Amino acid sequence: MLSSIIICIYLFKLFSMQVIEGSLYKIQSKNISSRQTTIVAQRGEIYDRNNDNAMVVNSDSFAVEITPGDIPSVEFDTVTARLASILGIPKSDIDEHVPPEVRKTFTPITIKTNVSFSAIGNIAENINDLPGVSWISRPMRNYIETGSFSHILGYVGKITRDEMNQMYNQGGYTKNSIVGKIGIEKQYDSLLQGKDGYEEKTVDVRGRVLSDTSISVPPKMGNKLVLTIDSRLQTLCEKALGNRIGSVVVLKPSTGEILAMVSYPYFDSNLFNSENYAEEYQKLIKAENKPFLNRAVNAAYAPASTFKIIMSAAILAEKAFPEYERVECKGEIEYGGRTFHCWILRPGHGKLDLKHAVGHSCDIYFWQVGRDHLGIDKIAEYSKMFGFGQSTQVDLPSHSKGFVPTALWKERKYHERWLDGDTMAVSIGQGYTTATPLQVADVMCMVCNSGKIYKPHLLKEVRDPVTDEIIQSVEPEVMFENSIDESVWKKIREALRFVATDGSAKYAMQNPTVKIACKTGTAEVNGYTDSWHNWLLAYAPYDAPVEDQIVVNVMVEAANTWEWWATYAANIIIQGYFANQEFDEAVNALNFRWLIKPTRMME
Repeated sequence: MLSSIIICIYLFKLFSMQVIEGSLYKIQSKNISSRQTTIVAQRGEIYDRNNDNAMVVNSDSFAVEITPGDIPSVEFDTVTARLASILGIPKSDIDEHVPPEVRKTFTPITIKTNVSFSAIGNIAENINDLPGVSWISRPMRNYIETGSFSHILGYVGKITRDEMNQMYNQGGYTKNSIVGKIGIEKQYDSLLQGKDGYEEKTVDVRGRVLSDTSISVPPKMGNKLVLTIDSRLQTLCEKALGNRIGSVVVLKPSTGEILAMVSYPYFDSNLFNSENYAEEYQKLIKAENKPFLNRAVNAAYAPASTFKIIMSAAILAEKAFPEYERVECKGEIEYGGRTFHCWILRPGHGKLDLKHAVGHSCDIYFWQVGRDHLGIDKIAEYSKMFGFGQSTQVDLPSHSKGFVPTALWKERKYHERWLDGDTMAVSIGQGYTTATPLQVADVMCMVCNSGKIYKPHLLKEVRDPVTDEIIQSVEPEVMFENSIDESVWKKIREALRFVATDGSAKYAMQNPTVKIACKTGTAEVNGYTDSWHNWLLAYAPYDAPVEDQIVVNVMVEAANTWEWWATYAANIIIQGYFANQEFDEAVNALNFRWLIKPTRMME
């Protein structure tokens, strides 16, 4: 009886091991007898809007490995010393990677990445004296377009623990993954990531390869991205801004496509391919002029007189003040025990209606109408209608919303009552109101579109990396829309054209190629007594269908030597774009050569 029970138990256990748990043991056996080597996939390439100019590609890079078990123990120090000399690293670095306790294993250990081709050639020539040394190809990001493209494209780096925790559920990420850190590289990392392949070889328990045969699964490259950026225009904008701290944004108002986005200062994305990138990164982080800051979307400023476009829309749409009734500007007004000075000072602009107040950017007109006829509630309402204080939804990892103040906000934050003086400051784009250069550009887009702002975007298409077939196209998407009457927009456009023909920009914005409509802006900044933030917001051609127009916004910070440069830069950009001219050609066509001079650059 006992023997029968034992036999039954034995048979059940045998059945369990072979049938029930058989698959588990097969997996364990395979793991013990095979070694899998990852074949790293290439990230997708990035092109400009015409799909003919590569901005980011991949270059061959090499990693050197040591298989410790293949090095005779008596030769270990000799081999590693010779290898260290070729790689230009201390032998102690190799000893640290290959401590004594792993020197009999046959698992490859990476010694150095980003090894040059010449060093690999040197290793190959001396391979007989370097047993256990090998190399593998690892693609490295190559940023062909640098300079002002850096804030758009971003850069890549090894995934951090926090990023791994965040991305784990997305699948495909490992502790060795290379991921985007900022810009398009980060925003569309999941599209750019390829799928790694692998090679599987049979090994013994110590990791020694037992057979030359292997199973290989090739990697799959990431998707190709085509951006909305016009590389030629981007370079033109970069040169037009020069070494001035500030930004340039160029948009197609009819679609929201970003044709150019420049922020100065910038950095070189290829810096992060170097071995000492951590040191360089710290230098950039600590730099006073903040080269990592994309000023076009992440910096918020007082919009200055560009805000008078929003004020004009509010005045006309609300019928808050008769458009042809004139306000007298004597260069200054007294209010609340203070003297408020118009930018032109005494004797002032004289008597102005709305069109001429916009054209000559008269502060006194907007102070009085804003204070006495609109009020802060309506000003805040229209500010938000134009997208201020809200996300632009641009496809970048981070962007500022700017700020729209209200009476309630001030009371809660400062425990102070909102004053008429606060309304006066806000009415000319000063005070508490802030906006990013992209938000200010969107104001003009709404004017061009008669009440619509399309979502600004940098991605145009996603393409197959092999066939180049379009997988996905980004369609225009309305972000903000209002029902202000077309007659209001027509009057605003006429006033903005007047700025360029007879108003505050009539000398700087004369253009032989296209008609321009624009608005100047000069913002006071704490800490600067002889320099101001300088804006020029424009669209062209004035008399063309919106589908053929572009919006240009140039912002030059007060940190630069004052020269009213934003206005000239915008005209150069418009001339170069529509006349198909390079920077120098556009400068000569506008007779601006006398203006070109070295500029102060903050260290």
